Amino acid sequence: MHPLLEQQIREHWGDSPMLGKMRRLIEVIDHTYDSKEQSQRRIENSLAELSMELTERNGVLQRELAIRSAAEEQLQREKAEQKKLISRLEETHNKLLQSEKMASIGQLAAGVAHEINNPIGFVNSNLSSLKGYVDDLLAVIESLRQALDDPNQKENATKKLQEADLDYLSEDVLALLNESQDGIQRVRRIVQDLKDFSHVDQGEWGWTDLHRGLDSTLNIVNNEIKYKATVHKQYSEIPQLFCQASQLNQVFMNLLVNAAHAIEERGDIFLSTQTLSLFDKPWISVEIRDTGKGIPEENLNRIFDPFFTTKPVGQGTGLGLSLSYGIVQKHRGRIEVESELDVGTTFRVLLPLETPAVESLSPNRTGGKE
Repeated sequence: MHPLLEQQIREHWGDSPMLGKMRRLIEVIDHTYDSKEQSQRRIENSLAELSMELTERNGVLQRELAIRSAAEEQLQREKAEQKKLISRLEETHNKLLQSEKMASIGQLAAGVAHEINNPIGFVNSNLSSLKGYVDDLLAVIESLRQALDDPNQKENATKKLQEADLDYLSEDVLALLNESQDGIQRVRRIVQDLKDFSHVDQGEWGWTDLHRGLDSTLNIVNNEIKYKATVHKQYSEIPQLFCQASQLNQVFMNLLVNAAHAIEERGDIFLSTQTLSLFDKPWISVEIRDTGKGIPEENLNRIFDPFFTTKPVGQGTGLGLSLSYGIVQKHRGRIEVESELDVGTTFRVLLPLETPAVESLSPNRTGGKE
């Protein structure tokens, strides 16, 4: 009999004759006590097993959390290192762009100097002529002053006026001044275009009229082109583009100079712009086509490779088209080339107009048309 049940019977029933009559009930109660105790032991054992399992699982989770925390810290360190590396790569790339830009200007220096010296030369010549005219006018003024003081000098003053030929002088002075002013403006434009082109690009993005950039670039490379080709501009009306204008001008300069170099004697360069739809989105296309010697098929797949060039040593770095490709890629654009030997080459720069993050920066983005 279960000890607890036995104790309770002694305390409450003692030696009562009723115990004999209740023996069956006592046996059932005794069995119930045993069953309850067994169930309690099973529950305790199960709780103990669950507690051990939970402790083990908690330990595993703690270890996993520690591993994950360490992994996240390592990931953050790697991200920080990657940011530093990307920053250094961008800085190196910008320095390379600037070096190539300055190298290009260096190669064009003689032509640019000629473009500047030519108007400076006729302005200097015009100033010499104007000095002579001023001397003549001063002489006339002096003779008129003397005639006012002495009527006998009237004949001399009249002679001076006839010798000066004021009608011709006044006409030629205006022509010389206009020509000189035009020359000075040409020099000013070239110097400003050079200044803008050689400007160290720090990543400035802004809305730009590509036609203005193309004309500025043509102004810089004019001496490189004018003896080899006639430039035919076919500008369509295009919207302004959110871009790094200085870098795109570098692309246009590389392509225009290459087009001129591809023409052996005399030819044509066709420069055109238009808007078109690609992949259901609006793009701007800038096309530069020449009537030069063309590019051999075996070289077409290599022209964008760094340091690849077919020019003689000292006449090219082999980086122009490679950097141009990178610049266009940075603008999420495409650069395509088609060429046929003895017919010519066409480079097509495609730039997407869609810039969701900056669409609201400019209320008026319509470019000009020429």
